[in-house]
Amino acid sequence: MTYEPIMVPTSPPRTARRVLLVLAGVLAVCCVLGSCVGFWFYRSLKREVGPARAVAVGYIDEVRAGDYSDAYGRLCDRVRTTMTQEDFSRVQAAQLKISSYEVTGVYVNNVNGRLTATATVTMVQEVTGAQATQTMGLVKEDDEWRVCQ
Repeated sequence: MTYEPIMVPTSPPRTARRVLLVLAGVLAVCCVLGSCVGFWFYRSLKREVGPARAVAVGYIDEVRAGDYSDAYGRLCDRVRTTMTQEDFSRVQAAQLKISSYEVTGVYVNNVNGRLTATATVTMVQEVTGAQATQTMGLVKEDDEWRVCQ
């Protein structure tokens, strides 16, 4: 009768265990840092919602009041270079009047450091009573939010 040795599993070498521990530590640090950066990014965008909403509301209020020169001043550079204040006033005066409105959402985006926003507004026309939902584009220029339709 011959006896054959039985192979007993051994624990992994110490270097493999150390590598796994280091990798687990690096992964944990990356997860914590990623969460912190994501939370900071979310809060920075959330901070911009209020000012963007205020500009959208101010613009609509000025248009409703017939204060077209101030409303024109809230427009972005691109729109102001393609339309004079007189043309803007003429177009706005020809529109149906808004009896009421509600800003139902403001969404801020950051694409390569350029902040843009979208305000969704539900408006009720004065004469017809028709309700319409409009999306208003905004852009941050020189640290100020501007309407940029």
